Parts: sequence; structure tokens; C-alpha cells
Amino acid sequence: MSRIYFIVFLLTLYFALDFYLFVAVRSMLEGASVWVRRGVIIAYWVISVLAVTGVLMYTRIDPKVFKNLRLYITTFFFILFMGKALASIFLLVDDLRRAFTWLVNLFPSSEDKFSTSRSDFMAKSALIAGAVPIAAMSFGVISGAHDYRVRRRLIEFPNLPKAFDGLRVVQISDIHTGSFFNKTAVEGGIDMLNAEKPDVFFFTGDLVNNRSEEAKDYLDVFKKVQAPLGKFSVMGNHDYGDYSSWPSNQAKQKDIEDLHAMHGYMNWDLLLNNNRILKVDGEELAILGCENWGAGRFSKYGNMRETIKGVEDHPFKILLSHDPSHWDAQIRPDYADIDLTLAGHTHGFQFGVEFGDFKWSPAQYRYKQWSDLHQENNQYLYVNRGYGFIGYPGRIGILPEITILELKSV
Repeated sequence: MSRIYFIVFLLTLYFALDFYLFVAVRSMLEGASVWVRRGVIIAYWVISVLAVTGVLMYTRIDPKVFKNLRLYITTFFFILFMGKALASIFLLVDDLRRAFTWLVNLFPSSEDKFSTSRSDFMAKSALIAGAVPIAAMSFGVISGAHDYRVRRRLIEFPNLPKAFDGLRVVQISDIHTGSFFNKTAVEGGIDMLNAEKPDVFFFTGDLVNNRSEEAKDYLDVFKKVQAPLGKFSVMGNHDYGDYSSWPSNQAKQKDIEDLHAMHGYMNWDLLLNNNRILKVDGEELAILGCENWGAGRFSKYGNMRETIKGVEDHPFKILLSHDPSHWDAQIRPDYADIDLTLAGHTHGFQFGVEFGDFKWSPAQYRYKQWSDLHQENNQYLYVNRGYGFIGYPGRIGILPEITILELKSV
């Protein structure tokens, strides 16, 4: 019932924005020919009706038969909604001005009467403001969703065993197979990864959005990852089925077990609060994998005591932990001997600006470390911007990432 109320509220708000914006559109057409006016008005309302019809039909669409149709519907509606909402803000500012002017004109002492008609400038500004997010978000779906970027960092460690000097680490995170709509592009990203010839591969969680079945069509794609020293992975907050409804707890646990098996099928060594030892030329490096642990409301399945058991005294440790908030909350205060932590989770909010050393994203207001490399004393954290996407099926400015870290001994 709550879902029905939400849909009714959403559509009511959408129609209110629709009619509000239509007034500006109609005013802009006053000097146009009859055929232009009719064409624009018909197109305006046909697009709106299609968007609303899609939302009303959403729950009746079988996602197994029309796999990506639901995604297209929600994306189309969301982009239109955001564009019209932003345009309406400009119109609201103008209407507030008009209301104030009307009140001023009521006073008899006012010698000059001011116009209360809508500003042509503000109407044009509203339409431009609405068009910008629609164009940007559409481009983010068409181009940004699979515009994979290889990001490289060199990290120097005084205690890195000499046998691992120059170790090439590749990391990806937040695949979210349930959101994909272009398998060819996803395969192209893995080809880019393999072309880097990494020594070891790390995946830092969120293989799916909600259920293990989402990954089935992509298992053979990610199975192609090549790394001679091993492929290691951990679970992210979306991998536990916490955001989906289940008929029983047993069904949920079975789905988690199926997801574990999928990691095995891809030859990814899934670390569940435990660790592994890499050996090269008689020297060792410890790989720790902690289950999801996030500060605040996010799930806390991780157990660092179990994760580090047996390698407490190991001279060099790399930790895989999905949520970067784990670093400040537990790792740095309690495990100062963990040299490098790899995380993901934030996606960089899939929106922002990166130009040279300048970076901005709304993610920074939620996460202290939301992307790239961070250092505190002798400890490092790298936050991958994510390979996939969720919710909005695209990226604007913050592009999907394949991380290459070269570890050097100094």
C-alpha cells in the first residue's frame, strides 16, 4: 500500500510540474506559426503521457521477459522529472516576483504601477535550465555509463617485501550487474583490464544490486579476468539481499550462498572475514578480506578480529573492505599495521567534476574519503569510483574506473 501512495504522490507532483512548465512553453510559442505551436504542444504532452504510462505499467512488466524495460522506464521518467523540477524553480522565482509586484501595486500611494506579467527572460531561462539536466543526464547514460577509465597510482612502502617490488595490483569495485544494459561494453572494460597485465586482482564488493540471479549473464565476462598471482574478492552491502523482500530468511541465505558459488565459478577467491598469503621467491604478503562494515546505517557483517587472525604479526598487509568509512572508524584506530586498504562503495555518487587535481562531487559531503588515494601516517586507502552504476544508469563527470596500483619497495 505504501508503494501505491508513493506512486500517486510522485505522479501528482509530476503533473503539477508538467502544467506549471507548460505555461512557460506556451508563452514562448506566441510568435510562432500555428503548425509549430501545435507540433510542440503535441510533442510535449505525448512525451509526458508516455513517461506516466510507463510508471503505471511498471509493476506489470515481467523483468525476466523484458529485462531492461523497467530500467528504461525509470530512467526516462527520472530524467524528465529532474529537468522539469529545475525549470520550475526558475518559474517559481519569477512568480514570487510577480506576487510581490502585485502587492506593491495595491497601495494607492504608489505612483508607478509595475508589470505583473511573466518575464520573457525568466521563461527562457527556465526552459534552458530544464534542458541542461535532461541533456546532461541523457549523455551520462549514452556515453558515461561505460566510459571506463584506467587510473594509475604508484605507492611506496618501506616494509614491502623485495620480492613484491613493482607488484601491479588491479582493483575494480561495485559492478552492480543488475543495472547493466550493454554487455558488449562491459566486456570491453574487462579487455582493458587484462591489457594492463596485472599481477593480482581485487574486487571490493557489490557484484549485484539485490539478488544473485542478476549476475548470471555476466559471470563468463568477469571470469575472463587474468591475474597470475590470484583473484580475490569481498562482499559489499548490496550482496546480502538486504534491500529486497524474501519469503523467508532461508531463501535469503540460499541466495547469499548462490552468490558465494558464483565467485567460485569466476575463480575469484571470496574472502569472508579471513585471509590468504601470497608467496613469491620465499617472501610473503598477507591479503585480508573483511565482509561489509559501514559506519552509520550500513550493514556491519565484518569482523576484523576474525579477518586478521593468524597474520597479526605479518610484516605487510593489504585489506579489502567495501566501505571506506571502515578505515577511519576501525582500521586506523585499531589496526595501524594494515598498510593498504582497498574500498569502493561511494561510486563518487556517479556525478561530479574532475579536472587535473581538482575534484568535486556530492559524495564528499557524505564520505571523507570518497575516491582516489589517501594517506594517514604510514597507512594508505584507495577508494575505487566503481565499475558499474545503480539507480541512475549513467555517470556524469565521475566515470567508471579500473584502478592500477604499482607497489614499490623503498
